[in-house]
Amino acid sequence: MVEVHLWSSMRRFADGQESVEVAGKTVGEVLHNLAAAHPGLEPVIEDGASLTVNGDYAGESHQMAVSEGDEIYLIQRIKGG
Repeated sequence: MVEVHLWSSMRRFADGQESVEVAGKTVGEVLHNLAAAHPGLEPVIEDGASLTVNGDYAGESHQMAVSEGDEIYLIQRIKGG
């Protein structure tokens, strides 16, 4: 399991939790399992949320490997003009 820390505006989709533990061997698997466990997060993730793994920016790399105990920070995309 990895710990996924949620940006404050995302917490309402995870019963107010600041972080949740999610299974997965890649960033993509973790995001898929996160959306399955908390369906309200799926549109946010699909819209292009940014994330870091252990402090390193992961960009769009959903194939990046993750290991037991890793920390992921998920940040909602900020839109504007």
